Amino acid sequence: MRDLISFPNPVNEKAARTVAAVVAATAILTLATGWWWLLVPLAYGFIARALTGPKLSPLGALAMRVVGPRLGAPKLVPGPPKRFAQTIGAVFSTVAAIAALAFGWTTLAFVLIAILTVFALLESVVGFCAGCFAFAQLMRLGVIPPETCEACADIRLRSAA
Repeated sequence: MRDLISFPNPVNEKAARTVAAVVAATAILTLATGWWWLLVPLAYGFIARALTGPKLSPLGALAMRVVGPRLGAPKLVPGPPKRFAQTIGAVFSTVAAIAALAFGWTTLAFVLIAILTVFALLESVVGFCAGCFAFAQLMRLGVIPPETCEACADIRLRSAA
C-alpha cells in the first residue's frame, strides 16, 4: 500500500505541464458547455495524482510515460510542491463537482473551475505553478517543515536533482 500511495520525487516538469494543459482544456470545455459531469473525471484525476502520482491517473501516466519523454530531456523539479498543487486542484474540482452535480450551485462551480483554469493555463503555458509558489511561501513561513522538501529548502539541492 505504501508503494501505491506515493508521489514521484523529482517530477518531470514537461509531464506536469502536459497534465496542466489537458486540465485547462477540460476546464475550458466544462465552462463553455456547462457539461458539469466533466468535473467527475477532472476531480478523479486530481485525487488520483495527489494520492498516487501517475499510478492511478491515466492522464498522469500518459504524460509521464509517453508525452513527457517525447518532449526531450526531462526537466526535473521537486515533487512535494507538485503534490501540494495537485491536492489544491483536487479540492477545487471536487467542491465544484459536488456543488454543481449534487446541489445545482453552478455559479460556485463556475467560479472554482474558472480559477482552476487560470492556474492550469499558467502552469501549462508559462511554467508558473501557483500551488508550488504557495508551497514555497508556506515553507518560508514555517507552516510546512523544511524536511518535507529538502530540495525546496536548500537551493543547492535543486541543481543536484
